Amino acid sequence: MEIEKKEVSRVAFNLGIAGLIPFVCLAVLNFAVVSVDKNIVLFGLLAYGASICSFLGAIHWGLVMRDTTPDTFLFLWGIVPSLISWVSLIIKPELGLYLISALLWVCLFIDSKIYPKYGLKHWLPMRLLLTSIASLSCFISATF
Repeated sequence: MEIEKKEVSRVAFNLGIAGLIPFVCLAVLNFAVVSVDKNIVLFGLLAYGASICSFLGAIHWGLVMRDTTPDTFLFLWGIVPSLISWVSLIIKPELGLYLISALLWVCLFIDSKIYPKYGLKHWLPMRLLLTSIASLSCFISATF
């Protein structure tokens, strides 16, 4: 008996990598602009990170909405990244970027527990790569 090996589609992988462009470009731009424009760049990076974290939470609603007996935790978790992201937007941008950097890792941790239950474990290596680059972009930009 052959076991089917699931893989992330080439399109999904490429779109995931393309989603890193704003993270990396804004992190690089952060070092290239004068201090007057730095807050604009930091807020742009923060806003993009917040939208990505909200997206990561929303995935759980999509998963649980298919279930006949939905897991309440997944509904609740699905809104947590949006709420934390909102908080990140109303505090000092550097602190918000630290918060988003950490939240990306928390999202990956939760997903590593939930995705296998839905047969989605094969997405986790890509998520690790994306999370690493996105969170590093936020962390470095907030620090330097």
